[in-house]
Amino acid sequence: MQALQLSEGKMRWSEINSLPNPSANEVTVKVSAAGVNRADLMQIAGKYPPPPGASDIPGLEVAGIVAEVGSGVAGPQKGQRVAALLAGGGFAEYVNVPAEQVLPVPDNWTDEMAAGWLETFATAYLNVFMLANLQPQESVLTHAGASGVGSSLIQLCRGSGNPITAVVGSSDKESFCKELGATDTINRYQQDIIETMKGIGGVDVVLNPVAGDSIGKDQHYLNQDGRIILIGLMGGREGTIDFGRMLMKRQRIIGSTLRSLVPERKGEILTQMWQQFGSQFSSGAIQPIIDKTFEQEDIQQAFDYVAANKTQGKVVVKIDG
Repeated sequence: MQALQLSEGKMRWSEINSLPNPSANEVTVKVSAAGVNRADLMQIAGKYPPPPGASDIPGLEVAGIVAEVGSGVAGPQKGQRVAALLAGGGFAEYVNVPAEQVLPVPDNWTDEMAAGWLETFATAYLNVFMLANLQPQESVLTHAGASGVGSSLIQLCRGSGNPITAVVGSSDKESFCKELGATDTINRYQQDIIETMKGIGGVDVVLNPVAGDSIGKDQHYLNQDGRIILIGLMGGREGTIDFGRMLMKRQRIIGSTLRSLVPERKGEILTQMWQQFGSQFSSGAIQPIIDKTFEQEDIQQAFDYVAANKTQGKVVVKIDG
């Protein structure tokens, strides 16, 4: 079986031992396409090891065909087109995945769309709709609004009727986010985020993949009882927090990662997301936005493209196996 391996500082496809048979609660997916996530880049750089027991092969989301079904699996069927949320192992010809972490692919979606679906949408849904417990009419702000997670959250908020502001780094990305349904956009290089948000009227929930000094800035425009959900460290792992403001406004700051959650919890996230938005996924009203698709042999180019912060939506790699 071919899988992605680190060799001489670069990621290359190599022949490895065949995948073992799926356990009782797993299915084996023959991978046709895999999504690229920033967590993959961090793992390759040695900064984000896989959770205990997970594959050391990068890749957190795939699309493909169910090739084998474990003896205790009641849902996915052999031959079914599925998308899968993984803790690792996606950049390979085959991957074993707990059946709870699999969803059927809507009929009108391509494999590339399905491969760019679950990691970003599940991240957005878990953090804003579950952990922050977003309520009707509450407002949201997302940093990195044109990223895979940002573009997913904009669509979910559009689908739920919650206003959302997207912070981005270029006018092209502003247009992209507005087309997806962002209520407001902020170009961080041209506008002062704090002053602009004061004009908008503050925000109830912030999705923040940046950290660093951005958390303290978020506090300025976070409303009473507001929540900041921290999901990344793009701006550094240290910063300043105003504990006085946090106390007086009853603000909450919550750290969150999807990858290390147990399969049962990931299954709950996918089930609830599908219950709330499944009809909009099926109709195409909400769908993954694929920025670029790369061939298997060009996977290093795909990683470089994501690392350069050029994306508007998701980057996907076709798997030839």
